[in-house]
Amino acid sequence: MVDLPSGHDPSSGPSSDELSRRVRSDQLLSVQRSVRAVVPSGMAVGCVTAGVALYASVHWAGPSAWLLLVVLSNAYRAHVCRSLRAVEQAVAGMDERELARRFRRITLSSLLSGCVWALLPLFCDSENPSETLFFLTIVCGVCAGSVIFSAAYAPVPIVFVTPALAAVTAWLLHAGGFHHNALAAMVFVYLCTLVYASRRGERAFRASSRLKNEALFMAAELQRTHAESTRATRELDFRANHDSLTGLLNREGFAKAAARFEAAQADVAPHAALMLDLDGFKAINDAFGHKTGDRVLQDVGRWLQQRLAQHDAVVGRWGGDEFAVFYRPQGAADAPEHVAQGLIDSIGHATSHYGGQLGVSVGICTSLDRSAEEMLSFSDEALYEAKRRGRNRCHRFDEVLHGRLLRRRDIERDMVEAMATRAICAWYQPILADRGRRLHSLEAVLRWRHPKHGWVAPGEVIFAAASTGLAERLLRHILEEVCHGLVQLGGIGGAFAELPVAMNVSPREMSQLPVDVITAQVLAAHDLPPRRLQIEITEEVALDTSTARARLRALAESGVAVAIDDFGVGYSSLASLRGEHVHQVKIDRSFVFGLDSSPASCLMVEAVVRLGRSMDIEVVAEGVESQEEFETLTRLGCPLLQGFYFMRPAPLGQVVEWAERRRDSLPVTMASRS
Repeated sequence: MVDLPSGHDPSSGPSSDELSRRVRSDQLLSVQRSVRAVVPSGMAVGCVTAGVALYASVHWAGPSAWLLLVVLSNAYRAHVCRSLRAVEQAVAGMDERELARRFRRITLSSLLSGCVWALLPLFCDSENPSETLFFLTIVCGVCAGSVIFSAAYAPVPIVFVTPALAAVTAWLLHAGGFHHNALAAMVFVYLCTLVYASRRGERAFRASSRLKNEALFMAAELQRTHAESTRATRELDFRANHDSLTGLLNREGFAKAAARFEAAQADVAPHAALMLDLDGFKAINDAFGHKTGDRVLQDVGRWLQQRLAQHDAVVGRWGGDEFAVFYRPQGAADAPEHVAQGLIDSIGHATSHYGGQLGVSVGICTSLDRSAEEMLSFSDEALYEAKRRGRNRCHRFDEVLHGRLLRRRDIERDMVEAMATRAICAWYQPILADRGRRLHSLEAVLRWRHPKHGWVAPGEVIFAAASTGLAERLLRHILEEVCHGLVQLGGIGGAFAELPVAMNVSPREMSQLPVDVITAQVLAAHDLPPRRLQIEITEEVALDTSTARARLRALAESGVAVAIDDFGVGYSSLASLRGEHVHQVKIDRSFVFGLDSSPASCLMVEAVVRLGRSMDIEVVAEGVESQEEFETLTRLGCPLLQGFYFMRPAPLGQVVEWAERRRDSLPVTMASRS
């Protein structure tokens, strides 16, 4: 392969300077090879010539001295061109200055050798024409050989032949006579011809070398391009199938690898799919920052690969802090529960140096005939069950979970159509004041009777909507249903025309959706005043975020009343009552149940009632189901009551009929609201 110079753009071909350097490198190698090739023959011809001179001469000193010069000049030429193999390896990396230096040394050695052969006419004698002819022929032949063998670089043969043939020409002219002068002219023409041939040969060599190097460059460039293309393809494939943070397979890559793994294994034993979720990872992220969180995920990825290497498992990052494992158990040591428990027991050591102890929940699914994709879905369902049961444990997918999964899939699949056909609708439950004698407001409750699974709990519907990206659409749909109810109440007229309706918004919706904007849009579309609507929100995390507080404040400023549901349990905080946006609190059902026989609950209810009265906040006791609970709440002075004791949630028409039937015994009047 031809090495390219650094900083050169390969797409534009070799530069002129670079191509010239390569051509001169080829010339140098060719000249060195030819010099090394002709040195032995030059020595042989010199020895024969010296022998003839000694034979023809009376004095042996001259031929002997000349032979010594031949030996020395050829030895120097051999020295200049020594270590041909090492030179060939070094020539590719030589710069122009080094090449020029080597050319000068070779040219000098040729000049010295040519000068030695230029001394040969000194042995010529016009009185011995046969010997003279021999010496002159030798000189001309050596010069011709020099041109033939050194055609790559013209200066080398030119400096060799010029002194020798010039000496022959001079001797012939000195000898005089027509024949000698004519022969001198021919030798001069011969010299000019050799010089011309040398230059022409060099041009031909350079042209051939240029074509060769360009072809070599193109071949090297094609090879490099192919190598880069192959490397880029591998890199793109790696990036497409691997997680950039941990280096593990990503979701798509894991699915492909698991499918290949499954296809490569004989169907003689079940495969196992494990879905893992880190417990406590959010705490590490919050305490140490996302960079530390990323390092934790990287450590967990390496730890999983090390722990599962002996099981020949496919390991991937499923997303966030979830990881997936797929393998075929070979024996008791490979049992999924055993492997999962080993991971649970050892994960704390993998990340303990960050100052926080992580746990891991594991969902397990084993099957012989199900696809890897199905098994991963089932193990994910088992993972949720493991986390629901307390985290840091494993749970195997079973028939109960299978039924639950099928139910949830049906709910998610049919939700869009249920909203389009208004099968998902709002039912209403009255909230009463004045010890149950006056209708204060209504609460809208989400209802959906699935054609296959029957009544679906509101929490299930909301969770399914969040899982399928339909949370905002569901919120808009329920708001539309409530607004339809408000319009119907306005059409009835009388006391119902101004009756407010409350609807529940989950903390997830309040945190992730622009509830204030959506509410304003839907109310404006139905030309309804904001005071007719009340938003109930379970406090939890929603009231603890700046975004949620800003949205609640915006709702309150627009005229929509805000209520805190399930007050007294979970994350309820008295600090949340300081906000001007809170209009109402609802005492949780757990304090109302069995209230007549629980002094502690009575104290709690009484405290909330007094707190609401002092802060001018309405207090509702929900979940009233018995006469005893009703009487106790009345005695404690709870201003607003709601529960099955009065009426179960029902369609709006039935609630209106119920209220009209009680008109005589329970006059329907509206509570004034600021």
